[in-house]
Amino acid sequence: MASGFFALFDDIATLMDDVATMSKSTTERTAGLLADDLAVNAEKASGFVAARELPILWEITKGSFLNKLIILPIAFLLSAFLPMVITPILLIGGVYLSFEGVEKIYAYFFHKKEKKQHDLNSKISKDEVLAMEKEKIKAAILVDFILSIEIIVIALDNVAEEELLMQIIVVTIVAVLATVGVYGIVGLLVRMDDLGYKLIARSKGEKSFLSVLGKALVKSLPMVIRALTVLGTFAMLLVGGGLFLHNIHYLHDLFHTLPSILGELIVGLIVGVIALLFYKLFKVLRKA
Repeated sequence: MASGFFALFDDIATLMDDVATMSKSTTERTAGLLADDLAVNAEKASGFVAARELPILWEITKGSFLNKLIILPIAFLLSAFLPMVITPILLIGGVYLSFEGVEKIYAYFFHKKEKKQHDLNSKISKDEVLAMEKEKIKAAILVDFILSIEIIVIALDNVAEEELLMQIIVVTIVAVLATVGVYGIVGLLVRMDDLGYKLIARSKGEKSFLSVLGKALVKSLPMVIRALTVLGTFAMLLVGGGLFLHNIHYLHDLFHTLPSILGELIVGLIVGVIALLFYKLFKVLRKA
């Protein structure tokens, strides 16, 4: 009986070791999407009154957990009974991510002046601010839903050859870590300027270490958000292009001589431009 008891512990230890290994490799595969998720939500949760930033972020976080609670059972059922639909879902996600990346680049070059003019002319009431908060929360949760689908499907694809129990454990761990990690970092980022102001208030002079550090934190927050936005855009293009390269053999053979990052970026741009053109055409036809 004792030998059986220790054998059970050995099996559990082996299982946990396999789970840790698979979770690590799966998290690495979804790193690009996590970077994009981080960039999107840092942008959505910033720019509000300090007292509202964390409540807004908490609402988005709850929405993210609900998204994964909905997606995970469906993903496991599809993996068990309809595994052939995983690749089409990945490709649809690749189109969406590539479109979002190209659309951000397009908006930066062609709508930047319009956005600045709108910001200068707009006078926002309290009700409008609350409405904007709700819209931002909805938009962030929607983007999180789509990114969560891709994260979970990519994670499932990485453990497709494993038993169902291993798939469930690994993908669930990745999903929880993604939510806690992304929104924990976003929470720290959006309060970085508040920490800076507190350090400045506690400093004994403008040239003191606390004052210099506080000013650096305050000034660096907008730059960090912009940097994350740029990185998130490239991450979307790379992940979107990578989904096509890794799942369509013709494209993989066509671009295999290029460095993988360059090939993924090129494919992501091509797919994104095509998707954007179809989107613009659809809008024109809808107006007509």
